Amino acid sequence: MPLRRMLRYALPFALCAATAADAGTLVIESWRVDDKTLWEKVLIPAFERNHPGIEVKFAPTAPTEYDAALAARLAAGNAGDLIACRPFDASLSLYQKGHLEKLDGKPGMQNFAPTAMLAWQTDNGKDTFCMPVASVIHGFLYNKKIFKQLDLQPPKTVADFFTVLDVLKKAGVTPLALGTAEQWEASQMVYTNIGPNFWRGEEGRKALISGKARLTDAPYVEALQFEARMGGYLGRNASSQTYGDSQAQFAAGRAAIYPTGSWDIAHFSQTPGLELGAFAPPVRRNGDPCFISDHMDLGIGVNRKSKNKDDAYKFLAWVGSQEFANIYTDRLTGFFTLSNHLIAVRDPVAKQMAEWRNSCASTIRFNAQVLNRGQPSMESELWSINAQVLNGSLAPKEAAARLQNGFAKWYKPQQK
Repeated sequence: MPLRRMLRYALPFALCAATAADAGTLVIESWRVDDKTLWEKVLIPAFERNHPGIEVKFAPTAPTEYDAALAARLAAGNAGDLIACRPFDASLSLYQKGHLEKLDGKPGMQNFAPTAMLAWQTDNGKDTFCMPVASVIHGFLYNKKIFKQLDLQPPKTVADFFTVLDVLKKAGVTPLALGTAEQWEASQMVYTNIGPNFWRGEEGRKALISGKARLTDAPYVEALQFEARMGGYLGRNASSQTYGDSQAQFAAGRAAIYPTGSWDIAHFSQTPGLELGAFAPPVRRNGDPCFISDHMDLGIGVNRKSKNKDDAYKFLAWVGSQEFANIYTDRLTGFFTLSNHLIAVRDPVAKQMAEWRNSCASTIRFNAQVLNRGQPSMESELWSINAQVLNGSLAPKEAAARLQNGFAKWYKPQQK
């Protein structure tokens, strides 16, 4: 699920107390409101069948409200027993404030590779505070019927990509289902989707953290230039088009390609008559290695002040099991387990995206770790600046300079 804008203020106390746990009942905090039915009708009953006497309640908060509401409940001591963890810095902050238990060595944790735990560890890797659950993969969905009608093949290179867009535009088909009204799409569904093939995934991300690279360097600027070119293939009134508008536009066949992530597969698989396909972010040239944003999305931690810790650890051990991995991956299409268990991905489009891992190197959203820790917020800057680039109101080099200047204001390795 995409990261929505966090509230900048605490919610009223009444809301903060809304999910206080009753004694003997495990309460799960989460922002995944879309998963409520899966948890209540499938996952929790599966756990309770083999754990009589343990009652579990799934108590989600709207994504835009989750971070502030959860922080308030944790501070007040009335948060749930199990905490859905955002990746990297948001959950690291909760651990550093003493809200999450250390999970190293707990049952179930042995089923995850060290790389799967990176999003929920301290910077030195010594403490793990959330169990990994699932990741999402970025890419492009496309309408197979439209491609077939115009004799188009999924593009593999940047040149192929814009050739396809040109053919679609000349045929009177809106090439891209994409708007900028909510801004986050420009960052998470475009820049951090296509960018890794320019800055070489982890190599470029870690170079920014170490201070060896600047956001004004060629790879990062070239990604913005690619994005600026994409802006010429959006529909009318794209600047006022929301995420929901883009989904509706693509589902109705009014646009041929949808830049997104695997989380959207389930939504479109329910659209009658839509033949869905997927292709990976295009590489710069034939023969170049490919990189995909395989972003760690969700973990689960234990509230240090939980009154039901023994039961919470039993539930956590089950989350680390083969049974949970099978159910979650099968029922929540487009979310891929991070455990070592062998899982058969049944949905054909989700399976195709998962198989990109076999040929492309995985990376994460490049600002998810470390780069969001100062002001101005890298996340907010990326939203605003990338939306402007797509809209054509900000040139790529100027956009890169603004990102770099904001970054260098607070991050010492970038001040050399």
